[in-house]
Amino acid sequence: MPRVNITSKEVRKILRRHGFVFVGQKGSHQQFKGIIKGVKRRVTVLDNKKDFDMKTFQSMVRQSGLEVKIFFEKK
Repeated sequence: MPRVNITSKEVRKILRRHGFVFVGQKGSHQQFKGIIKGVKRRVTVLDNKKDFDMKTFQSMVRQSGLEVKIFFEKK
């Protein structure tokens, strides 16, 4: 399966930048809550990943309600 070159640390930083807050962790799964476009969102992020497989990354993007391009902008 293809991999996406983005770390869990970068994903957490992007989520926080867009108003998500850490609400808990169970094992290696961290939960973030936020409101995007008036809709409550909950995103699960695997901790300590150097990169994600495509399906996992797509799931996090879908859960967040953010556009994919936001995750690849240089900041």
